[in-house]
Amino acid sequence: MSTAAVLVGEDIAWFRDGVSLAVAARSAASSLARRLGLSDHRAAEVALAVTEAATNVQRHADDGALLLRVVRSGDQAGVEFLTVDSGPGMTDVPASLADGTSSAGTLGIGLGAVSRLADHFDLHSLPGRGTVMAAQFWPRTVDGRAVVAPGPSLADGVTRPISGESVCGDAWAVRTDAATGTGHRPAILVMLCDGLGHGPLAARASQAAVKAFGNTHDLSPEGALGAVHRALQGTRGGAVAVARIEPGAGRVRYCGIGNVSGFLVGDGGRKALLSAPGIVGSHMRRLRTFEEPLSGYGALVMHSDGLTERWDHGALPGLLHHSPLVMAGHLLREAGVRRDDASVVVVKGAW
Repeated sequence: MSTAAVLVGEDIAWFRDGVSLAVAARSAASSLARRLGLSDHRAAEVALAVTEAATNVQRHADDGALLLRVVRSGDQAGVEFLTVDSGPGMTDVPASLADGTSSAGTLGIGLGAVSRLADHFDLHSLPGRGTVMAAQFWPRTVDGRAVVAPGPSLADGVTRPISGESVCGDAWAVRTDAATGTGHRPAILVMLCDGLGHGPLAARASQAAVKAFGNTHDLSPEGALGAVHRALQGTRGGAVAVARIEPGAGRVRYCGIGNVSGFLVGDGGRKALLSAPGIVGSHMRRLRTFEEPLSGYGALVMHSDGLTERWDHGALPGLLHHSPLVMAGHLLREAGVRRDDASVVVVKGAW
């Protein structure tokens, strides 16, 4: 069976809104870039861009945060940041990205320069609602060329620990099944696990789920979920769902146990995907896979109960035109709760 490498969320740290946000984020970004092998010059560019983004959040946003993490492509590693806030938003995004536009007190390089320093940049802002911004920074050659072709992944997501914890009990992973794909459109499998409770023991369960999902040879939704169930025995267990997107067949097959939410979303609305009650790794009834057509929908969204289901993507104009990571960030901003671990993963552009 020919399968691609597993894509896993590798979150490093969230930096919450506060007077030290920009200082802490800059220091962490610089250290991370150097640890990953980026040149001193490239690491300085990463630190500069992170500082500009973090200072904008710190000075102008409400309930803002910056996520710093590692991204990987083959044997290359880069730095990615995501900012999420519920601030006033930008009334004119193109103007905010114009040269010479920078918020008071920043380094003065402006968000436009941040977008040029980044190998991939995406920003979505809604006046009165908030802003989400994502940027990737990969190693560059001596003459400034990126060593990784920039561009968003077809799938991406984000996790955030409950307030007061440094590790998240939720996890997600994505893999492709080229053996059963059609042409250049392989089947895509998505797994999201919400380990029971929170903290290190919940994280142990969710990481066991990721490992089992990555190692299983049965890439049917029920087969993958069965492998996760066996791996979670002896842990706290969790709520888990597996979706298998089959572009050639024009369908998604979905199998879930516990309180993980799945939706197909499009301009015309959203369609909920069904899960059964139970605890993976403990009390799990006979698995049942549900099937829905992909036609009419532009994205698959899966999230833990750290997000409420009361979000409405129709109230976020333009959301479906942005990268999966920015979509995930907006849904976290819109529906995330602080009293629980939260995770959301989005697949778009795959069919």
